[in-house]
Amino acid sequence: MASNPNLPTPLRQLKALFVSDAFEGILLICVAALAMLVANSAVSESYHHLFHGELWSADVFKLNTLHLWINDALMVIFFFVVGLEVKRELVAGNLADPKQRNLPVMSAVAGMAVPALVFMTIAGGSPELHRGWAIPAATDIAFAMGVVGLLGTRVPAVLRLFLLTVAIVDDIGAVIVIAVFYTANIDLTWLIGSALVFGAMVAMNRFGVSRMWPFIIGAAALWFCVLNSGVHATIAGVVAALTIPMRKKDGHSMLENMEHGLVGWNAYIVVPVFGFANAGVDLSDLGLDALFDPLPLAVASGLVIGKQVGIFACVFLADKLGIAKKPEGCSWAEVWGVSILCGIGFTMSLFIGELAFPGYRLLIEEAKIGILSGSLISAILGYTVLRLTTAHPEEADDPNDPIV
Repeated sequence: MASNPNLPTPLRQLKALFVSDAFEGILLICVAALAMLVANSAVSESYHHLFHGELWSADVFKLNTLHLWINDALMVIFFFVVGLEVKRELVAGNLADPKQRNLPVMSAVAGMAVPALVFMTIAGGSPELHRGWAIPAATDIAFAMGVVGLLGTRVPAVLRLFLLTVAIVDDIGAVIVIAVFYTANIDLTWLIGSALVFGAMVAMNRFGVSRMWPFIIGAAALWFCVLNSGVHATIAGVVAALTIPMRKKDGHSMLENMEHGLVGWNAYIVVPVFGFANAGVDLSDLGLDALFDPLPLAVASGLVIGKQVGIFACVFLADKLGIAKKPEGCSWAEVWGVSILCGIGFTMSLFIGELAFPGYRLLIEEAKIGILSGSLISAILGYTVLRLTTAHPEEADDPNDPIV
């Protein structure tokens, strides 16, 4: 969308910001800051009661707080969109080409393993903290791409693509981790019911069902079955998305139509609501010295140190050993900058933090401090490195970019 040349420069830049890739990341920063302010204000008690106050007995229905409805129901939309993105990439995107997917896949795996190792190195002496090993292993796509968006066209397209692909593979890994390591006691009856619903949705795909509503009903039924099975309910979102037809009829794809229809709702409603409900930490019970407690320090170190070391080392070794080449036309400093940005773990890290320590609010709050501080440091450091090292005259800055 072209900017109105008659607008004053500040207004033109503000307008460009709202339609740029940076806006989603800036929105999440504002939401997190607002949640922290409210959680440490005179209305903090009301804030916590709003999300954690019981709506009814858990015997009536297990989702008996607004917080549970957000994390176990609303976030299904987030995971459904993730599933749609993953399937599109696997079928017709960068993950469909072995040559293009090798480096991002290896980098994503290293970018999950090394942060977990850093976490366990720092927190390993406290057995009660071990369940949090996966918290720093996730990358927030919207936040990381938002920081890249702030740099405009300074960051070459091939590097943006590398970051996006690493983050998508990272999401696949995070979903697998949630399903395998953060699953409660299994109810076999409901699990069989989930499998039957999934089978029915696969059959609808195979037999060419072309309307959306049967898949929407199937996704809702799958969510209800998974919710009661012991597997975390949001996994239903990813599984349901994998059954959506990718094939095109008359130039239209149901999967792409669903993705385009939901991406705005996901970015501007689902994730911000989740962030506001989960990012608020009452510091009065913790104090600033809590930053150096084992759990926050392990999470923050995993994000800031583990992510960049894991991803950059993987790209460097793959390039030097001839396994895969680093993104074409990019300097090592630029690869390092993007590796740092992968340490932004806002959404998925907050989500895993809630799953890692169920019923232990103090540990969850400490994990949030580590996530927020580690993500903020990674965002600032990554932006600074890319700002100082990216210089591509063939991709000159657009005067309408919000930050130039």
